[in-house]
Amino acid sequence: MSTGMPHESPPGYLGITLIHSPIGRPACQRVYLRALGLRKLHQTVKRPKTAQVYGLLRKVQHLVRVSDDETS
Repeated sequence: MSTGMPHESPPGYLGITLIHSPIGRPACQRVYLRALGLRKLHQTVKRPKTAQVYGLLRKVQHLVRVSDDETS
């Protein structure tokens, strides 16, 4: 029995790299970087493409580099 809802494909992933130091930045920006899983310079993490992740990235866009990572 079909519910009429289309199947959503799983979201892709983003590669997020910390390129600038959070030293001297407001504490809330350091908290956002920790929430993304970034702790060291030039560290890269993979996060799903979700509204929550995009919201965090918007707050620290001047400290990170984002790349499209299509592998799961």
